[in-house]
Amino acid sequence: MDINDMRSIVTVVSFLAFVGIVVWAWSKRNQASFDEAARLPLQDD
Repeated sequence: MDINDMRSIVTVVSFLAFVGIVVWAWSKRNQASFDEAARLPLQDD
């Protein structure tokens, strides 16, 4: 295994991590908590 194989593996793993984060961020399951967090700066104490 040379350095180019390692670079390819790191690139693929990084891309899969990115896709996983995007899927997690856009999932319907997290929408309520993200909406609540988005309203926090606008709420009065």
